[in-house]
Amino acid sequence: MAMKEYNNVQVGVEYYPEHWDESLWEADIKLMQATGVKVVRVAEFAWSRLEPTDGDFQFAWLDRAMDLFHNYGLQVVIGTPTATPPRWLTTGYPDVLPVFADGGIFHPGVRGHRCYNSPSLRKYGSRIIERLAQHYSEHPAVIGWQTDNEFGMLDCHCDRCNDAFREWAKAKYGTLEAINSEWGTNVWSGEYSAWNEFTVPLGGSRHQNPSLLLDFQRFQWDSIVEFQQTQIDILRSVCPEHFITHNFHSYPQKLNMYPVGANLDVAAFDYYPNTSPTKQATAPYSGALSLDLTRGIKRKNFWIMEQLSGTPGCWMPMWRTPYPGFIRAYAWQTIARGADTVVHFRWRNAVAGAEQFWHGLIDHSNVPGRRFAEFTQFCNEVNALGDKLKGTTLKNEVAILNSHEQLVALDIQPQVENMEYYENLKQIHRALTKLGIGCDVIDWRQQLDEYKVVIALSLYLLDEEIAKQLEAYAAAGGVLIITNRSGVKNMNNIAVMQPLPGLLSYAAGVRVDEYDPIGTEAHIIVDINGNSYECLQWCDLLTPTTAETIAWYGNDFYAGIPAVTVNTFGRGQVYYLGTHAEESYWSVLLADLAKKHQLFQFAGLPDGMQASVRTGESGSFLFLLNLNRQAQTVTLSREFNSVLYGQPRFGELQLEPYGVEILEM
Repeated sequence: MAMKEYNNVQVGVEYYPEHWDESLWEADIKLMQATGVKVVRVAEFAWSRLEPTDGDFQFAWLDRAMDLFHNYGLQVVIGTPTATPPRWLTTGYPDVLPVFADGGIFHPGVRGHRCYNSPSLRKYGSRIIERLAQHYSEHPAVIGWQTDNEFGMLDCHCDRCNDAFREWAKAKYGTLEAINSEWGTNVWSGEYSAWNEFTVPLGGSRHQNPSLLLDFQRFQWDSIVEFQQTQIDILRSVCPEHFITHNFHSYPQKLNMYPVGANLDVAAFDYYPNTSPTKQATAPYSGALSLDLTRGIKRKNFWIMEQLSGTPGCWMPMWRTPYPGFIRAYAWQTIARGADTVVHFRWRNAVAGAEQFWHGLIDHSNVPGRRFAEFTQFCNEVNALGDKLKGTTLKNEVAILNSHEQLVALDIQPQVENMEYYENLKQIHRALTKLGIGCDVIDWRQQLDEYKVVIALSLYLLDEEIAKQLEAYAAAGGVLIITNRSGVKNMNNIAVMQPLPGLLSYAAGVRVDEYDPIGTEAHIIVDINGNSYECLQWCDLLTPTTAETIAWYGNDFYAGIPAVTVNTFGRGQVYYLGTHAEESYWSVLLADLAKKHQLFQFAGLPDGMQASVRTGESGSFLFLLNLNRQAQTVTLSREFNSVLYGQPRFGELQLEPYGVEILEM
C-alpha cells in the first residue's frame, strides 16, 4: 500500500477535542473547512482521556471527532501521547519519572515528565501506541503520526539510566582500562577499578571529567533515538501507509537532531517568531536559521507542526500581539524556506491549564477577529498556489556545518566569555541571509559535493575522518572556511598535542603560535585593502606556512601579525579566521566569494527583507518577504510575473509592512 502524501503545500491547525464541550466540535470543524484548513493534529497530550485507568481504553470520543474531520474533508495527524504519562502510570510505576542530577524528581502534573529509559514507559507507551495504531490504521482521515512531543535533553540520573549508561560504555569501550585511557581518568584520581564505580555524572558539576560529561550527552541522545524507534517500529508495522514525523523545537538544542530525524519520513518544527518590535533586527534572521536547520535535519522539505497564531505567554509574561500582517508573513517565510505543511497552534485559546494565554487563532471570546481573518487570507493564498509549489525545493550553493558535539563540548568547557557556538553560527548565517545568498545548515558529517562554499565553525572536536573529508572537498575545487578553536581536541574531549588547527593545519596552510582569549575586549583587524573591523572573543596569532595573509591584527602586542589567511589547496581554497570578526567583515568576505564563484544571490535587500527560491518541475519561484513594521523597496533586475497577485512586476517593488510577494522566475 502506498504511503499517504505528506508533501502537499497546505495549512493546518492544532485541535484538542478533549478540551472542549462536544457541542462545539462540529461548528469548529465546519469553520475549519470554510477557512481552507486541510490538516489537523490531535491527541499528543491526551493519554489520560484515551486510557483513564490501566488497560481501560476509551477511544469513542476521539472516534466521533475523527469522523467529523473526515466528513468535512480534513486530514489528521495523531500525536503519540508519551510526553504526558497519566497519573495512574506515574503513581503505580514511579520509574517513569526522571531524576535530576541532584536527586530531585521531575514530578507529574506538567509535561515531558518521562525518562526515556524507563521500562514502564516503554511497556505502557508501546501498548497505547499499538492500540491507537490498530484502531486508526484504516481510518480514512488519518495520514500520519507525530512521535511524542518536542524531545529535549532531560539528563536523567535514575537507576535505570545509570545501568543503561554503564552498558552503553561497555559497548563503546569494552573495558574499564580503555575508558581510563580514553578519558584520562588518572587526573584527580578519577580512575575506575570496578564497573559498579562507573555511574552517571551525579551532581552534574562542570568540574567533572569533560570526557564523561560529553559521553553522557551522547548516551542521552542514543536513549532518545532508541525510545523513538520503539514507536516507529510499531507504527511502521501497523500503519505502513502513514508517514511519521517529530516536532523539533527551540534552537539551539543540545539534543542531536540528526539521528533522531534519521528514521522519520519528514522533520517538523514548532515555530514561534518573536513579536516584539525590539527584536526586529534579529527575529527575522533567527527564524530563518531555525527553518534552515530544520530543512537540514533530513536535507529535504519539512513541516511546521506549530506556527505562531497569537501572543505567547503562560509560564512567562505575554509577548506583544502580532502586528497586522505578522502571522501571514512569517507563515509564508516557512514555506519560502522549505516547509510544505504549516500547522498553526492553536485553533482556540485554552480556557484551562498552563497554556491559557498562549494565544490561538480565536480568543477566549470565541469570536474570530483580526488574526483569524489574516489566517484565512493565508489559507486562501496557499490553497490557490499549492499545486504550483508542490514538489519544489531549495537548491543552495552554500552550507554551514552544524555539530551538536561541538556545541556540547564548548558548553562543558566554555573557552572565553562571550563565545557561544550557536550565536557565532547565527551571525554568519545572518550575513548570508542579508546578502540574499541561500544557505543550507547541515550535519557536519554530511557529504559536501553539491556546495561551492562550506563554512565549518570552530571544529573544536576533530577526527581524521572529518579532516580528510574537508581536505577532499577543498582539493576538488570547493571553498572551505574554518574558524578559530578548530582541531583542539579529539572526539573523546581530550586535548591534542600538536600545533593548532591540528588535523586541519595542512589544508589551512597555517600554524597557530599563540592565542589570546580576549572575550568582550574589542580588538581590530585590518584587511588587505586597509579597511578596519572590530573583532571579539578570540585572537589566534598565526604564522602562514603556505597560506596568504588577507587580514592582520591592528593593535595589542600582536599588531601586524596575521589574523585571517587563505590557502590554495588543490583546485580549491581554505580560509582560516583566527578571530571572531564583526558581521560587516563576514558580509564583505562572503560578497566577494559570491562574485568570484558566481553564487546565486538576490542583492540589495534592505534590513528585514529576505529572499529565497523554490524550484521544481512546475518552475522556479522567488519569495520576497518584508519582515518589518515599515514598508521596504527592492529593485527587480527584470520583469517577473507575480503568482500571488497575478500581475507583472518590474523596476522598484515596494512591499508594505509584513508584505509578501512570490514571483515566477
